[in-house]
Amino acid sequence: MTGHARLLPGTLDLLVLKAVSLGPLHGYGILLRIEQISGRALLVEQGALYPALFRLVRQGLLRSSWGTSENNRRAKFYELTRAGRRRLREEAHSWNRLAAAIASALRARPEET
Repeated sequence: MTGHARLLPGTLDLLVLKAVSLGPLHGYGILLRIEQISGRALLVEQGALYPALFRLVRQGLLRSSWGTSENNRRAKFYELTRAGRRRLREEAHSWNRLAAAIASALRARPEET
């Protein structure tokens, strides 16, 4: 894909939960993982990510711990909690239903109305 898609309001938390569900990551690693799993279509700004991480930890959906990054620097790593896994399932199901409904509406033809 040539350009980056804009994130819809409310989707950043879902993307963060999904990225972290694939394994514990530090903040910058989460940015890279989202870019990777979206086929380079989504770019998350650090200024949006860190408040989201703080919020998700405060809600009990992620837990954090200090560790060492791949470049030997101290970094905070995030992983899903049980509540985070549950929220990810719920939000993914809801998102998929919404996306299917929108796709159906966009396929409508004049003769079908």
